[in-house]
Amino acid sequence: MTARSIAVLLSGSGSNLQAVLDAQASGELAGRVALVISDRADAYGLQRALGYGIPCAFVPLPAAPPAERAAARAAWERRLLSVLNAFSYDLVLLSGFMRVLSAEFLASCRAPVINQHPALLPDPADAAAGRDYVPTSAGARVPALRGAHVVAEALRRGLGATGCTVHYVTPEVDNGPVLARAEVPIVPGDTEASLHERIKIAERRMIVEVLARLA
Repeated sequence: MTARSIAVLLSGSGSNLQAVLDAQASGELAGRVALVISDRADAYGLQRALGYGIPCAFVPLPAAPPAERAAARAAWERRLLSVLNAFSYDLVLLSGFMRVLSAEFLASCRAPVINQHPALLPDPADAAAGRDYVPTSAGARVPALRGAHVVAEALRRGLGATGCTVHYVTPEVDNGPVLARAEVPIVPGDTEASLHERIKIAERRMIVEVLARLA
C-alpha cells in the first residue's frame, strides 16, 4: 500500500493531525493530508486543517430516538462515505475520532483505515490465543485496554506502564493488525491529564513514523 493521500477523521483538538501537518511541511512525510472530516463542528482539528488550506467537512451524527438510532447511524455512515469519496485518498486515519465504524462502512471504504489508540494492544492472533496483553520493557504484562476511557482505566488498575498503538481498523473494535506500538511509563502522581499528555507525545511521534513508512 502507498499512502500518498490521507483522509483524517477526528473529533477533537487535532494535536496528532498537527504533527502530521508539520512533518508534511518539513518534508519528513512524503504523503499529504487531502481531507479532514469531523463529527463535531467545534473540533479544533478543523481549524488546524483550514490553516493549511486543506478541505474540511463537518458530518454530524444526529440525535435520534432509540428505535431510530440504527437507521440514523447507517444514514450518517453513508453521508460520511459520500464525502470521503468526493476526494482522492489512499488511506483513512482515525485520529481521536470518537465513533465506531461499522463492518458495512469498512467494507465500502475504498482504502484501508488505521486508528490511533491510547493504550497498548496485542496482535489479534495473540489475543485470540488468550495472550490479550503486551509485554513491557521491564518484563511485565500490560493487559489490553479497549474502548474510550483507557487512560483512566490504566490508572484505576494501577498499571506500571501503558502506551499507544497504531493498528488497522477491523469490525472488531480495537483488535486489528498492529502497525506500531510505543510504551509509556506511569509514574507516581500521574493524573489522567498528565498521563494522557505523555501518551500524546508518543502518539505524535509514532503516527508520523507509520505514515512515512506507508508512504
